[in-house]
Amino acid sequence: MMFWRSVVGKLWFTILLLVSFVLFILTVMLLEFFENYNISETRKELTYTAEKISENLKAHSGDELEMGLEISWGLIDEVTSAAIVQDRENYFSSPETKNARMLPVEYLLNDKDLAAVFEGDEPVNTIVSYPSGTEKGPDYLIIGVPLRDFQGGDGAVFIYQSLEVMEETTQQTAKFILLAAGVAIVLTTIFAFFLSTRITAPLRKMREAAFEVAKGKFDTKLPVLTSDEIGELATAFNQMGRQLKFNMNALSQEKEQLSSILSSMADGVITFNQDGTILITNPPAEQFLRYWYYEQGANEDTDAVPSEVMELFQLAVNTVREQVGEIKVQGRSWVIIVSPLYNKKTIRGAVAVIRDMTEERKLDKMREDFIANVSHELRTPISMLQGYSEAIVDGIAQTDKEKVEMAQIIYDESLRMGRLVNELLDLARMQAGHIQLSLETVDLHPYVNRIIRKFQTLAKEKGIELSSLMESGDSNAIRFDPDRIEQVLTNLLDNAIRHTSGPASIMIKVKQVDRGLYFEVKDEGTGIPEEDLPFLFERFYKGDKSRTRGRSGTGLGLAIAKNIIDAHKGTISVQSKLGQGTTFSFFIPRNIE
Repeated sequence: MMFWRSVVGKLWFTILLLVSFVLFILTVMLLEFFENYNISETRKELTYTAEKISENLKAHSGDELEMGLEISWGLIDEVTSAAIVQDRENYFSSPETKNARMLPVEYLLNDKDLAAVFEGDEPVNTIVSYPSGTEKGPDYLIIGVPLRDFQGGDGAVFIYQSLEVMEETTQQTAKFILLAAGVAIVLTTIFAFFLSTRITAPLRKMREAAFEVAKGKFDTKLPVLTSDEIGELATAFNQMGRQLKFNMNALSQEKEQLSSILSSMADGVITFNQDGTILITNPPAEQFLRYWYYEQGANEDTDAVPSEVMELFQLAVNTVREQVGEIKVQGRSWVIIVSPLYNKKTIRGAVAVIRDMTEERKLDKMREDFIANVSHELRTPISMLQGYSEAIVDGIAQTDKEKVEMAQIIYDESLRMGRLVNELLDLARMQAGHIQLSLETVDLHPYVNRIIRKFQTLAKEKGIELSSLMESGDSNAIRFDPDRIEQVLTNLLDNAIRHTSGPASIMIKVKQVDRGLYFEVKDEGTGIPEEDLPFLFERFYKGDKSRTRGRSGTGLGLAIAKNIIDAHKGTISVQSKLGQGTTFSFFIPRNIE
């Protein structure tokens, strides 16, 4: 068994098997070739001899027949026999020798293949096996040549020879080839052992050096004794050892750096393998798990994780997408982001980032409470301001001019505060999920034209051309909440007119596609700085007030518009370049329910 496990034995067996296989195929092919070649040459010679005998008998027929037969028998050799058939009753056979056996003429005449020579002009040939007593006799190659106009009739010349002679030649050839094969196998064995020992000697040294490297001794070197492939392999092995040492040092540094980063992170990190087992955790993640173990009354030594985390892990692995969830443990809110980890193209696990969002949630709650409380508290003074302003407008002030100015200021401010409160309440309801959509099938042309007419006067005062472009599909009607969408378009048009100076144009583009409805409000106004674009849809966010030209909004319009579009399961976006205009676009899908 040790022999077969060695390179010497494998090389010797492989080379020997290859040479034996090649010699076997070569022997079979050569024997087949010699056999076919001998038969072919014998067939040609016998055919030529038979044709000579036929020509000789035609030239010596009649009184010269005896002379023709003597000449004919002289044309055949001692291993060949011949029969000259005039008809079934008259035929002549060559003299029998010890190397040429005579076949009965009746056997030749009764063979269907040979009998065809009497009817045609072409020679015939066949190989037959004539029995010898009770045993099968040797095979004979028989050639038949037609003999026309012989002694007043049509006859034939049959010449045949035993194939035993050719078989003896083949056997001699086989012995020669087998002898050559034996010599080749012996030489191959010697060559294989010599070659394998020359190859395996340096390989053994490489094996010993490889074991040393596997133990961590990367300074192990091999002597380079030759300049062939084995020498190049030794050089490559030495280079590999140096590179491994460098890589191991780099990996050790990377590991220490990664450990430091994980330890200093404020967010928790948990790494899972493919079956969900925890591989790596950092201190914040361990703190989260301790909270959960305490709440569940479990032992901290277990590898269990919250079921919500495992569900996110399974979703991330199955869908190959990042998953986000939130869990409350010990009164604290934790946001968990689970992303799949890849090993080239296959998933080898996942990593979970755990962030303590308790303070952020508290701030969100305080902000929402503040909006609700402020909105509630401002309703009464707003109503009083509106009442006093109406009284002043009715003439209670000293002079008419004073009354009108004071009343107008109070009235405008009260309306603005009222709008702020109403928008705050609308936004709070939308973010709480209390928005109710009244879906209707709307005819787009009159709907859009009505909204444009509402702003036409204000646009003309500023020298702005307000227009629309309708690109409808098969039907102009689509289902959505017309009041809410009108609120969105009103806000976008109001912003566009407020930030555009004439002469300029504002266009509403409506396009109906297979998936739904696409709106676009494009102006040629002052534009929005690039740094402001990501925050436009946040509450209370307003850009540079110098661009509002004295008509500052509340900062809630776009936030409300985004919530309305989200309620329709659509999307809203903005594109703008400073000094070139702004384009707001939103999409409403066809199937909202």
